[in-house]
Amino acid sequence: MDETDAMSDFDVDLEDQEEQDGEGPPEMEALQAELAAMKDQALRLAAEAENTRRRAEREANEARAFAITRFAKDLMGVADNLGRALEHAPRDAQDPMVRNLAVGLEMTQKALNDAFERNGLKRISPAVGERFDPHQHQAVMEQTSTEVGPGGVLQVLQDGYELFGRNLRAAMVIVAARDSTGAPPGSAPEDSESDPAAPGVTD
Repeated sequence: MDETDAMSDFDVDLEDQEEQDGEGPPEMEALQAELAAMKDQALRLAAEAENTRRRAEREANEARAFAITRFAKDLMGVADNLGRALEHAPRDAQDPMVRNLAVGLEMTQKALNDAFERNGLKRISPAVGERFDPHQHQAVMEQTSTEVGPGGVLQVLQDGYELFGRNLRAAMVIVAARDSTGAPPGSAPEDSESDPAAPGVTD
């Protein structure tokens, strides 16, 4: 092979290499696009699986709450009667049997409250001076007060309950009227004329 033939072969090799190099970038771009599409699909599937898990968990909680709602409402009446019995329990009675009866009632109430908590039933019993919350409280009466500011809770007539965050029964309360001059501990007196959130009496 002479020098002219060798140069010709070298030129052919360069042309082949250039053709191969020219085909490389489009193939790489196609692979990258396919990889990006697969990643996007994987992310979508993962998000869909997470949404399905959350939806199933929420539906399970709702089904559980629905299943025990009636039972919980029945037990609320038991808790009310137990609370009334405790209010009149003679804790300082001379008779040891009577005192033991009062202690037994307290232990029963605590066990019942613990059972409520374990099953998602939470007692709503606002403290005196706590701000009236229309989502959790039912104002059955207004009274003037020199110790609690307008819209504050004066007295709880009946505890409320919520089940998994859903209100089953609002707490029945007496609230301070708009013309009350007092204020809850640690807060300044409120101007009843400028307090649009003060509650009204609910039938």
